[in-house]
Amino acid sequence: MSASKKKSPAAQPSPLMADRGVSKIKVGIIGGAGYTGGELIRLLINHPYVSVSFIHSRSNAGKPVYAVHQDLLGDTELKFAGELSNDIDVLFLCVGHGEAKKFLEEHIIEETIKVIDLSQDFRLTQTSKFDARKFVYGLPELNREKIISAQNIANPGCFATAIQLGLLPLAKAGMLHDVYTTGITGSTGAGQSLAATSHFSWRANNIQAYKTLSHQHLHEIGQSLHQLQPGSQIDISFVPWRGDFTRGIFISSQIDSDLTQERLNQLYQDFYHDHPFTVISTTPIFLKQAVNTNKCVIHLEKVGSKLVVHSAIDNLLKGASGQALQNMNLMFGFDECAGLSLKPMGF
Repeated sequence: MSASKKKSPAAQPSPLMADRGVSKIKVGIIGGAGYTGGELIRLLINHPYVSVSFIHSRSNAGKPVYAVHQDLLGDTELKFAGELSNDIDVLFLCVGHGEAKKFLEEHIIEETIKVIDLSQDFRLTQTSKFDARKFVYGLPELNREKIISAQNIANPGCFATAIQLGLLPLAKAGMLHDVYTTGITGSTGAGQSLAATSHFSWRANNIQAYKTLSHQHLHEIGQSLHQLQPGSQIDISFVPWRGDFTRGIFISSQIDSDLTQERLNQLYQDFYHDHPFTVISTTPIFLKQAVNTNKCVIHLEKVGSKLVVHSAIDNLLKGASGQALQNMNLMFGFDECAGLSLKPMGF
């Protein structure tokens, strides 16, 4: 892999941190019992600038967090809370689609509290406002400057993140027209609630296409690509697959291109030069390079006039909780990589 260690651009300390000196920001989590909530807890309890004030779960109130996330035994004595507090600096909404908006409708969250929503409720321009809150689409490789000054973030979807990061440099160069994409995701992408297709006996030694050409993430993908390539008709044909593994997303996107392999590699290196978590490889990539990290690993293959862009992420980290934490770091003026130096699952 051709990649030197990239550093995040120096962030300016936020007024909040300047006032607090070395004090930590206070964080609240709604929906802490699920997969994304659990991953966020694992990251936040080890973050150098964070104090977790409460982790809300209606069904687990009073229980130790390690009673649900049993791998955290010995790491934290926090308990799930049944009540909320406004004595926080940022609130993470780790709830299902449709539930984030409902939560904000039913609870009074002070306007000074920043909100990072991991659902799809506020990702699109037409749904990005709630009362006085305006949500910024939280893909740092696309909207870093907007995120830095944002009060509210709509965290991108997992498939959307992997596909967009594979295509953004091409959109910037005005090269996208017809895009053919396939992608496979692990079982954790379906959430923690059991369904027929999430049981081990169904997933093991199995694969299935689903939501063919109609996946809900297509809307946010199209919105982002048109942000960089306005006025063009971009047609994305996306076939997602359910895979026989728990974590990760692997995407392959195909377009026509007259550029050479060398020019394409340089195009991607230039675009992601200042983005520490997106890495361009000159050799074929595989899923375990990204699993358990906040990285997106990308490899380009040029055969004749066809370009195939492969991209891999961990659906629960760069595709959800890791990216949410990356957004929090930007919003509060921390090092973008703080709390996200994670070890990949090499074997």
